[in-house]
Amino acid sequence: MEKKSESDKPIGIFDSGVGGLTVLKEIAARLPEEDIIYLGDTARVPYGIKSPETVIKFSQQNARFLLEKGIKMLVAACNTSSAVSLPALREETGIPVIGVIEPGARAAVRSTKTGKIGVIGTEATIKSMAYEKAIKGARGQGAKLEVITKSCPLFVPLAEEGWIENPVAEMTVEIYLKDLRDKGVDTLVLGCTHYPLLKNTIQRFMGNGVLLIDSAEETAKDIESLLKENDLLLKGKLSIKNFYVSDNPERFSKVGRVFLGENGLGRLSTVDLSRY
Repeated sequence: MEKKSESDKPIGIFDSGVGGLTVLKEIAARLPEEDIIYLGDTARVPYGIKSPETVIKFSQQNARFLLEKGIKMLVAACNTSSAVSLPALREETGIPVIGVIEPGARAAVRSTKTGKIGVIGTEATIKSMAYEKAIKGARGQGAKLEVITKSCPLFVPLAEEGWIENPVAEMTVEIYLKDLRDKGVDTLVLGCTHYPLLKNTIQRFMGNGVLLIDSAEETAKDIESLLKENDLLLKGKLSIKNFYVSDNPERFSKVGRVFLGENGLGRLSTVDLSRY
């Protein structure tokens, strides 16, 4: 059998659950010919309440599984993993590795008019201060920015359950985000790939004057640029998408259709990540 060229290999994406499908959707829209393998670690979701050491361990296991599938690029489509695991993943994998924090930070800096940027994420992402560091790194000379952060751990299970526009979601959004609204942020970074599912509820509460930043689109742009730089872009074929989960494929399929539509999910298999 003819050996695959590097560009023919798929892009590997992992997340703690279904949230990374927001990133997959943007990649597929921007790079429709690329093969994609998606891994949702549904047995161990959420990552955001776990220690950095545990998140790194889980991220490395996810990466090893995807490397076994012969990927050409690794996308950590999980803000918690992006916040703490990228150096370890880059050291171990030997292929291009990209996270979701820096693209979102750059978009927030470009978008803010008042200099007041809110960031919401999991406990681990917020504690890592990864967004503050990325925003300060992207702000440019002379820009005065105030970054106000808030951990919203219940948003992940709400998104996973599909409870995105009911009274429970509305009440949770109000409790978590009232302080950010009162402080007058004009830009709010959705610092977890699950959070875009709650975008409508969040936007209604924050008001139309607040711009919500979903880093998935910006991440897809970075992925395209990185593939071009490494001469890894794939052209001229129909794409294949395979999906793997570590638990409960039925629920993944159900919630995944909210992200991708009824026909968005390809072949779905279950994998035991503990052996990696």
